[in-house]
Amino acid sequence: MNADTTFRLYLRSSAFICGLLVFPAQSQDVHEIIRRAFEQNQRAQRENYTYLQREHVRIVDGKGKVRSEKTQTEDVTFIEGSPYRRVVERNDKPLTPEEQKAEDERLRKSDEDRRKETPAQRQARIAEWRRRQEERPYREIPDAFDFKLAGEETVDGAPAWVIDATPKPGYKPKASGASMLTKFQGRLWIAKSDYGMVKLDAETLGTVAYRSILFRMSKGSRLHVEMVKVNGEVWMPKLATIAISGKVLLLMGVHGEAEFSFRNYKKFQAESRIVSTGEK
Repeated sequence: MNADTTFRLYLRSSAFICGLLVFPAQSQDVHEIIRRAFEQNQRAQRENYTYLQREHVRIVDGKGKVRSEKTQTEDVTFIEGSPYRRVVERNDKPLTPEEQKAEDERLRKSDEDRRKETPAQRQARIAEWRRRQEERPYREIPDAFDFKLAGEETVDGAPAWVIDATPKPGYKPKASGASMLTKFQGRLWIAKSDYGMVKLDAETLGTVAYRSILFRMSKGSRLHVEMVKVNGEVWMPKLATIAISGKVLLLMGVHGEAEFSFRNYKKFQAESRIVSTGEK
């Protein structure tokens, strides 16, 4: 695995650390808000939706020289109970005929393989996907942080509680990837109407290691996430941006910027589709 690939994997994984009854703020316990927010997030029926995800990653070395830049758009849908990602654009351009043929064949084969599964095989595949979701570090956020109600704001028309989060002293992470949580502080905006997470800002307080010594993220790296309510029933990602400075293989200083944008949410049962490469 080369340095650029390692750094890009870190940018992708950081995006998803990513990955929430109306009461007056003064009478609502902040820990109860967080608990309800994460309960709401776990109940969210995101698997009922298809969407387009655009990823733009730019990596610059310590001298400001662009080492690599990549843009890719994927169609994300559920096939037989677990997600499937199909590339529809690269660098904001339609796939070449050869690339399109390869993606179509990959989709055909995946769909065929999943439909041929025995009930036990299908259950095992879905269970493995759900297990990976359960192990994501963000699920430990309610336990890993101390929370303080900082006020109220209206974000995109949604009245929200503003909550500051700082690492809880002495917290022992349960999942291996959750150890990075102790190096972050942040602010969350939680919708007062239904406890959905509207927005998140976070930054690193110190050096964060990723995959042992392969990459170390420097203090001050930042994460920003915005959510949107779809069909009035579920909060879905709208935008996630990451700005990271660090060292790859502890030798080369690099700066990475990644933007993940999400659009074209469609209810799967009624509006499932295979999008064309030109859909915007």
